[in-house]
Amino acid sequence: MSKAKFNTLYIAVGFIPFLMLVFPFFEIANRATPIIFGLPFSFFWVILWIFITFVALVVLYRFDPDQDEEGDV
Repeated sequence: MSKAKFNTLYIAVGFIPFLMLVFPFFEIANRATPIIFGLPFSFFWVILWIFITFVALVVLYRFDPDQDEEGDV
């Protein structure tokens, strides 16, 4: 993967979850029901996007073109 594509993907992975947590997209989840794992849906929505962001960043870390494979100390 080229450095330019990686940077674009990294920005998208950071920006899309941000959009899903602010107005107007948060209005999709701004309700108290249903209750999921004992949380109102709006809390679950926020926690879900935090988890999705974490997983996406871990995956991007594995594909980072600047990552050293040798482990120089």
